[in-house]
Amino acid sequence: MTETTLDLTGTWDVDPAHSRLGFAARHAMVATVHGTFSVFSGALHLDQANPEKSTAEVDIDAASISTGNQQRDDHLRSADFLDVEKYPKLVFRSTGAELGKDDNEYKLHGDLEIRGVSRPIVLDLEFQGTSPDPFGNLRAGFEGKATINRKDWGLTWNMVVEGGGIMIGEKVKLELDISSIRRKDETATAEPTA
Repeated sequence: MTETTLDLTGTWDVDPAHSRLGFAARHAMVATVHGTFSVFSGALHLDQANPEKSTAEVDIDAASISTGNQQRDDHLRSADFLDVEKYPKLVFRSTGAELGKDDNEYKLHGDLEIRGVSRPIVLDLEFQGTSPDPFGNLRAGFEGKATINRKDWGLTWNMVVEGGGIMIGEKVKLELDISSIRRKDETATAEPTA
């Protein structure tokens, strides 16, 4: 029996309607606040034969931040944090990729720019598979995560709470669920393998 594999090489556009760019941070030392960015765009340029040549770029509308609380969201948009009027975008550009422990895991190295400050990060990505959708598109899914220290980007605002703790933790967990669509001019074909 001959097996077939799908060559993922090509350009895949992130589908914001079916993707999530999320984050989580500790609040008042006892709870975790989760949030998302709802407006973003991006593309993945995959090279299956040479995964280290794969690249990614994502542009995020800073004002689209949402944690489910208007007062908190307004504060996060202010000059204390993202300063969205002066810095309307967060940007990620990859600088390299490498295979992880198995064929479905990757480490994506890149620069994350927040408030005009660019710092290197490493995203742990897991390939979730491919599937055709009802509209004739081929989709590929990825889950990703990373942990950053917000102070590295100048996000230093905080308050001391009773008992000596701090209001907002310094570590922020990034959580990505990406659904991407292969560009039509790069239609995938199944190729037989031995």
